[in-house]
Amino acid sequence: MDQEFREKSSRDMSENYKFFQNKKCEYFPCHKVENEEEFNCLFCYCPLYMLKDKCGGNFKYTNGFKNCSDCTIPHTKNSHEYMMSKMSVVSKIGSERE
Repeated sequence: MDQEFREKSSRDMSENYKFFQNKKCEYFPCHKVENEEEFNCLFCYCPLYMLKDKCGGNFKYTNGFKNCSDCTIPHTKNSHEYMMSKMSVVSKIGSERE
């Protein structure tokens, strides 16, 4: 690809891939929110769960398990940027051998 094509493609690309809703889901919305229209289902299962206390979310431990029921970070309208900012850490942990 030449430079001009890459620049045009990035300018013209929509950002619809950053937001998804499934209002037919029996759990929608799975967290209490003020505005359901901005509830993002894209990260239904949070990929940051494995980061434990370094995920940056609002969680607590219940009976020894991480409880994220009060966390809406993955479900905000603009969550994509935050989630992607943490993916290098997730990838590194996932790539480590035991």
